[in-house]
Amino acid sequence: MKDVIRVAQLKVVPAKGELEANHARLMEVLREVGREEVDVVVTPEGFLDGYISTEEQVTGENIHQYAVDPETSPLVASVAQWARHQEAWVILDCTRSAPEGVYNTALIFDRQGALSGIYDKTHCQLHDHKYLPGQRLAIFGSDFGPFGVMICADRRWPETVRSLALQGARVIFNPTYGMYGERNLWLMRTRSYESEVFIAFTHPLESLLTDPEGEVVVDETCEQVSFSVTEIDLAAVDQRRARESSHLKDRRTDLYTLQ
Repeated sequence: MKDVIRVAQLKVVPAKGELEANHARLMEVLREVGREEVDVVVTPEGFLDGYISTEEQVTGENIHQYAVDPETSPLVASVAQWARHQEAWVILDCTRSAPEGVYNTALIFDRQGALSGIYDKTHCQLHDHKYLPGQRLAIFGSDFGPFGVMICADRRWPETVRSLALQGARVIFNPTYGMYGERNLWLMRTRSYESEVFIAFTHPLESLLTDPEGEVVVDETCEQVSFSVTEIDLAAVDQRRARESSHLKDRRTDLYTLQ
């Protein structure tokens, strides 16, 4: 199992509702990323549609206009092709259409360009009620071991990160669009520390990566930078969890009940 991976986090502000333009910009940045040797690429939340749910004119009834079907969309197909050509994993966040409705979704492409997983945002508040909520916090298998995905506000609940870590995730990829900056920095450092996991927080204005000790590995906010590439050693997670003072190992599950 591969331990050392290079993670590319895209830091680009997408245009609201402009799927074709955002796709063109995405492919432009991916061509730049392709000059690097990377294992995983993560986009911000709702990148193809610009996270359109924030707009008042968008409702639960018409948001499907901005959704893509990952099985038939040529926009999605070109990203899959890039993943296959570069032999890299890609976490692409978009609005996804499904028979039952529309989701805020991270599409997970493996090194062969196959759609190997889908994660739907589970914690929906305010404008996110225009989406259907996801019903599962799952991990995904890879050549670098199990990993998790959470989207934006999912990170506010410690149970999200903890659930993924307990299932074996050594790194969690976090496409996001909302809160960033100092308060979020405290939050992400805490989430990584308490669950002994790497988290790649990927925002249009900030690429933040925190480690299992709660330390900041990278915090890129320069306006002129469209992506960051960071090398991390996932063995650090195994080492942290193997310590006598491991947070995960020393949990008191016999006490964690409501009386």
